[in-house]
Amino acid sequence: MTDIRSTQDLLLLRESEEVEFKAAAGRDGQGDLPINFWETYSAMANTDGGYVFLGIAEKQGQFHFANLPSTERLRKQIVDIVNNPNKTNVNLFTNDSFQDLHIDGHCVLCVKIPRAKRQHRPVYLNNNPIGNSYRRMHEADQRLSDEEVKRYLAEQLGDTRDAEILTGFDLQVISKETLRVYRQLYANLQPAHPWNELDDQLFLEQIGGARRNRETNVFSLTVAGLLMFGTHPVIQERFPYYMLDYQEHFHTNAQVRWSDRLTLDGSWSGNLFDFHRRVYLKLVTDLKMPFHLEEDKRIDETSVHVALREALVNTLVHADYTDRASVLVVKKPYMFGFRNPGLMRVSWEVAMKGGESDCRNRLLHQMFRYVGLGEQAGSGIPKILDGWKKTHWLPPSLYERTEPYNQTLMLFRMIDLFPAGTVETLRRVFHGKKGMIDYEHLDHISQIALALALSERMVNHERLKQLTGEHSADLSQILHDLVDRNVLQKTGNSRSAVYHLVGFPRPLDPNDVFGPEPDSTHLGMNSTHLDTSSTHLDISSTHSNEKTKKKLERDNDGCIISKRLGFPVIDKLDKISVGLRGQLERRATIAREKKKLPHIDLEQIIISSCTKRYMTLAALAELLNRSEKTLRNSYLSRMVREKKLRLAFPHKPNDPRQAYIASESLQDIE
Repeated sequence: MTDIRSTQDLLLLRESEEVEFKAAAGRDGQGDLPINFWETYSAMANTDGGYVFLGIAEKQGQFHFANLPSTERLRKQIVDIVNNPNKTNVNLFTNDSFQDLHIDGHCVLCVKIPRAKRQHRPVYLNNNPIGNSYRRMHEADQRLSDEEVKRYLAEQLGDTRDAEILTGFDLQVISKETLRVYRQLYANLQPAHPWNELDDQLFLEQIGGARRNRETNVFSLTVAGLLMFGTHPVIQERFPYYMLDYQEHFHTNAQVRWSDRLTLDGSWSGNLFDFHRRVYLKLVTDLKMPFHLEEDKRIDETSVHVALREALVNTLVHADYTDRASVLVVKKPYMFGFRNPGLMRVSWEVAMKGGESDCRNRLLHQMFRYVGLGEQAGSGIPKILDGWKKTHWLPPSLYERTEPYNQTLMLFRMIDLFPAGTVETLRRVFHGKKGMIDYEHLDHISQIALALALSERMVNHERLKQLTGEHSADLSQILHDLVDRNVLQKTGNSRSAVYHLVGFPRPLDPNDVFGPEPDSTHLGMNSTHLDTSSTHLDISSTHSNEKTKKKLERDNDGCIISKRLGFPVIDKLDKISVGLRGQLERRATIAREKKKLPHIDLEQIIISSCTKRYMTLAALAELLNRSEKTLRNSYLSRMVREKKLRLAFPHKPNDPRQAYIASESLQDIE
């Protein structure tokens, strides 16, 4: 399960959010299961699973052993309690869930908690899911709201969410033009199929868009039929939060929010089939189409076309249309982004590997496949990944969010996986001479770790997992081994840890932006959040003292120009233009005048102030009329943990010159 031999191994594993430490000593020191173990069991099972280490406590990177004589007592308590239906609704453990560890002469029990399948979620306590269900948020076990519990229960009961027959929704509420186009496409693909001879009502019944209630014999649309062929006012009668949105961002003017948009504005039907038809054409409009023949037939799409088409279908058929987030598709010069409401029904690892399907809207998926759109069950995402892999671009990122609403995102960046010359440089530097590793003979994950450390100046646990999809514990061990072999150097502890290549230029430092500050002090590190959009490394660049002493370059507004950060930096309010300062102060008027303000209101002012620009702690404190200590401890640190803000210098989170930017400025899709 895990290869843990020392506290150093534990520190490395601590970089994952899927780890918890509990002393579990009990009053007599013989071992006693803490009550909050079961909250962690529920939380990890309802999120992504994880490990709980019993017999050891951790605080600020320091471990304290409980000196347990053995782990038998704890193991027996867990097994006895988990099988009690009055305590928890499901036993997810197997014999392989428990592992005895001996770390520095101390007994520790490692308990592996798997991610629960959809049919078992929510995993809850005390015989009642309401108020007794949890999920993992950062390092804490957070109680699920009643609405979230009900959503889990709805997911649990139905294999497909779109088969419900909707009383009162008949053929009169569908878009006749949408159905006509769909039937024409179907007939073109299958000209001899007998369904082509059916009238619209019978055709809809055959494809799953309508059903006849067997008790009343009344014909009505299914949820799938309404979503696929309805009109948006009628669809919103059934799904109040239903929203489709496509945006293109190609304008260089930051004040222009989009250069093209398709949304529910009444100018078109607003159903899923028409949305797919219109959006797919917009997505592929600018893609190059090389001439290619296959068996004497011209192939009219590339692997990128296929990947985008499948990603769009995947977004629509896996969406939870009862949830509050919108379906959002974004196109930018360097990326495509897809978001659907609702969390994934299978684990991230299963989705990436394929072969196990649990589609939320199976009838919708079936309807798309009838007209040649969408892959067979369980093969969609692997085909998307394969299509993007052929371009040698960064692999797509697939992940979930629960704030502000449940959503699943997939991002496609049209950026080379590594800058030209990266691998060649690594081969040249690490060529297997005596006492040196050989890059060519490293495992694939280690090679990626080194390439990231070179091309992005640093690598961390989260970034490596994003690109490889490997388990957290395995990645921790790989990073640990590279540190032991003196290839990577580690900075920070636990989740603040980042790694950079020994002997290569270091990550971006405050001195690179603000110039040297000999008298400044640097506090310890206790936070993380690596900005994965950091600029690529010029491996020949150096920063001499002579260069850093040059006068800071500023734009017309008085902001520091930093090409490596990508956005301007406000370091002091008295340095910026009167116009920009006035604009910022007007937006922050209520904060400047009131010391007591609801947290959410002050957060919004902070985000607004840090949109499209970095602001130092000192500048923010002056703008908001708050002390630096209060602002950092009560707001900024938490907002970084929650990924509402990003750090300019993630490997030095507590540097007094630290600067912050709103995450939405760096994220491709929100």
